[in-house]
Amino acid sequence: MNKRSLSISAVAALAVAVALAGCGTTTYFAGRTLPPSGLTNRVLIAIQNTSSTTKGALQFVDAFYDIRHSYNDKIPLFSIAGYSGALPISIQNMPEEQTGAVYGSGDGSFLLINYAQEKTGTTLSPSNGPSSSIFVTRNQQYVFAASQQAHVLSIQDKTGTGGTYSLGLPGIYRVSVNPGGSMALAFVQNSNYIYYPRKLSAGETVAYAGGQANWPKAAVDCEPQTAPGWCLFQAQSPDNTDSTGNPYGAPLSFDRPVKAVFSADGGTAYVLNCGPECGGTASSITALSVAPMIYLVGQVSGTLPTTTTTTIAQCGNVNIATGCIPIPGGASNALVDGTSLYVAGQCLADQSLSSSSLPQCAASTASQSGLFTGMLTIVNLTNTAASAPVSISDGEPGFASRMIRADDDTLWIGMTKCTNGARYAAGLPYGCLTMYSLLTKSATLLPYIGDATGIAAVTGLHKIYSAQGGQVYINSTVDGSSIDNSNVTVQGTAYDVAYMDGTTDTNNTVY
Repeated sequence: MNKRSLSISAVAALAVAVALAGCGTTTYFAGRTLPPSGLTNRVLIAIQNTSSTTKGALQFVDAFYDIRHSYNDKIPLFSIAGYSGALPISIQNMPEEQTGAVYGSGDGSFLLINYAQEKTGTTLSPSNGPSSSIFVTRNQQYVFAASQQAHVLSIQDKTGTGGTYSLGLPGIYRVSVNPGGSMALAFVQNSNYIYYPRKLSAGETVAYAGGQANWPKAAVDCEPQTAPGWCLFQAQSPDNTDSTGNPYGAPLSFDRPVKAVFSADGGTAYVLNCGPECGGTASSITALSVAPMIYLVGQVSGTLPTTTTTTIAQCGNVNIATGCIPIPGGASNALVDGTSLYVAGQCLADQSLSSSSLPQCAASTASQSGLFTGMLTIVNLTNTAASAPVSISDGEPGFASRMIRADDDTLWIGMTKCTNGARYAAGLPYGCLTMYSLLTKSATLLPYIGDATGIAAVTGLHKIYSAQGGQVYINSTVDGSSIDNSNVTVQGTAYDVAYMDGTTDTNNTVY
């Protein structure tokens, strides 16, 4: 499209918006408010070090025309008013609520962004220092943060009298929250257990007061100890015993679990057992019922302490709770889409690496090359059958890659440190961004341009935006080809992107 045509089209689009506003209509989709910019296809960009004096900024671009400025150049760039966070690294995108939540690693800031008004909203303050993982529930009533340096799960409860709680958990580094915001899971680095917080009823507050001697055996911490409002519990209770009398249930409840993704109704948590890429034995998925771990008072949540199961099954080389699905290709991130679970991870590559064939997972310990390689496994949730692993971008072992569904039945996977893997070592084509076609069941690696730290699916327009190597790029979902990005590049380091006008909250690469 030439510049004159683009300008004419932009004028026409603006005229329609003005006409709607003149008729009293100020919404453009599903009751959403027409923003001040008049744009209805916006991609938000989290930018670090935009200048020598500013450590962070939030800009957005017109993702219909792929331009950072207004059609008539009167507005040189669009940005979120009032944002002053330092080194923003993640955008929790919630387009259904016309809200985003941006975490700044430079100052520990966690701010809500008002998409309708295109300005900074509420400041959230749950954490004790920097957070290695942080989420707000969609109703914005609870915030959960893994404060790894402080060794606590931080909770901000904004309901009723509410308050902020710090529940001790040495080594905590990740949290996962289900879509309905009724349960949260906490993960400890290099551990084989998971934990969950629970808000206490008035009766429980009285019963658990006075310290650890009055807590259930599954409780790790209850705060404040004089009159606790929240407790943190081990998901598989120490009250459980297996057939051999082991007082801690299964010999190994999980295998280096790193996070959980959830069914559409939020009722099942699929725990990702990272296995070898996190120093464990075998990667897998464990399905857990959410009901016993709901933290909200007044909802059915099983009995305390919670046990997962007393039945032990063989999963790979590890005894693990039933409900386990072996994933030989590795499991450090996943995406649920209907009855399919797309699992991305890293496996140790076979030592027969060459530039003439794709890397394969090592068949045995003796055949391991010592290098990890990226794999995608598709699990049919109706029968728990897992596909053979498909070679994708290599990445940092154990790191939660970015994954998102996009137009044209494509799945996009972003990795970091992809030059450290088997592909690069073998002289194979490599890159940090993979497009996987669900129709042809084939993976296409895009050329290497740096770590892929963010992906946004611009649904309906057949393209994705990505943050790679600190800059913004655009690709077609039809064939993966590059789209001109010269008018959306930024000054500074682009670290994350989000489609502010996505149809659903699933248009999000941060869980």
